[in-house]
Amino acid sequence: MAKIVVLGAGMIGNAMALDLAADHEVSAVDISKKSLAQLNKQNDQIESIVFDLKESQDYAELLEPFDLVVCATPGFMGFETLKKILNAGKNVVDISFFPENCFDLDYLAKTNKVTAVVDCGVAPGMSNVILGHVDSLMEVKNYECLVGGLPSKREWPFNYKAPFSPVDVIEEYTRPARYVENSELVVRDALSDCELMDIRRVGTLEAFNTDGLRTLIETMDHIPNMKEKTLRYPGHAEYVSVLLKSGFFSEKELEIDGIAFKPIDVTARILKDNWRLKSSDQEFTVMRITIEGDRNGKQRRVIYRLLDHGCEASKTSSMARTTGYTATAMANYLLNNKLDPGVLAPETIGAREGAYDFMLNYLQARGVDYRIEEFTLE
Repeated sequence: MAKIVVLGAGMIGNAMALDLAADHEVSAVDISKKSLAQLNKQNDQIESIVFDLKESQDYAELLEPFDLVVCATPGFMGFETLKKILNAGKNVVDISFFPENCFDLDYLAKTNKVTAVVDCGVAPGMSNVILGHVDSLMEVKNYECLVGGLPSKREWPFNYKAPFSPVDVIEEYTRPARYVENSELVVRDALSDCELMDIRRVGTLEAFNTDGLRTLIETMDHIPNMKEKTLRYPGHAEYVSVLLKSGFFSEKELEIDGIAFKPIDVTARILKDNWRLKSSDQEFTVMRITIEGDRNGKQRRVIYRLLDHGCEASKTSSMARTTGYTATAMANYLLNNKLDPGVLAPETIGAREGAYDFMLNYLQARGVDYRIEEFTLE
């Protein structure tokens, strides 16, 4: 049994703390007493620590008692939070979707002789583990990941609900999207190249560019074609594009009647209500990964399909399960296996013997099932 601290007690942090508490001594840290109280209603054995992670410059005293840190902070503060964890000399599994380059902290992690596994959610995260594994078995030529979390009930105008901060979703819609085509890096606007896709067991969804490849661009630079797209109900991208083009996501300060504000702050606050995923809302997470390449002289295609509807009994959303349990699987793997110091991407772990099977089995034991199909191409 290890002593683990989860930084962030939102919907996903909550799910991770509860999962880890089955086998470990767990503490949860958040600035919100309300969030911590909700967690303790589900498990009063989890220690609650009220702490301002954003404002504090030093985590050494906070993290000193723990064997491992699991980080579930919003993307806008993720990089600085990770830096403080590494400065405190702690191993960490991180799901934060921050815009900075995680490998900029590699030297710090190595200096402090600790390991940080980053981008460890569903995608990026488990998608990377899968690619790392398949890449170790064959010469990969093409990789495509389509992924999205959606409400079961469509409500106009956005047909969307978010289990996490709207700011993180907006970041996904504003950050330039990078993909690899014919071994060349291509940069396009987020929300671009929108196309309709027939997704098995779901129906027709739209897919558009987002910056989801992240570490793969650096670690898998031998793969000539790699692309990640976000899935939404048809029409969503157009409504979001109107907000984007009209300046509602702008961080340039405006002033009305002497009151200064940023449009993005107002938009995020409004969308927080529009996009809030209530505990009674049914939703699902869907992902389709297609990998093609040469294996033993034959052209092969491998498809991974995920469709998770959450857990009614525990009231755990699918996004919390598919994201959070990937991170807790990695946390347990890190506790049981010695990894080299530094910042490691999930695909690096996926290429290690036994890691892929451990991750898949851990998720399957919690009802998160990946269906796998493999074909020989003519």
